[in-house]
Amino acid sequence: MTDEAGETRAEEPAEPAEPAAPAEPAGPVALGVVRTPTGHADVDAHLARLADADHLAADGHVEVYEDVHRGLREALTALDAPPVPGPYENRS
Repeated sequence: MTDEAGETRAEEPAEPAEPAAPAEPAGPVALGVVRTPTGHADVDAHLARLADADHLAADGHVEVYEDVHRGLREALTALDAPPVPGPYENRS
């Protein structure tokens, strides 16, 4: 290699590359699980709530899962409840 004065000099060895910093952990990524509608609006609303967990870190999933579980349990309990008579069904 020649410098500005025209003198030949030895090429300097390239500095060793610094070790790459550890990759930052990727943020939450949706799993892409397909949720098939059940036909029951209340149940479908609770299942749709599961999508909220897609954007949370793992430690935030518990709150969403517990909320969905509570709602689904209430929907199932409501199926076992006896029908409530309408205002005119108890007439004699």
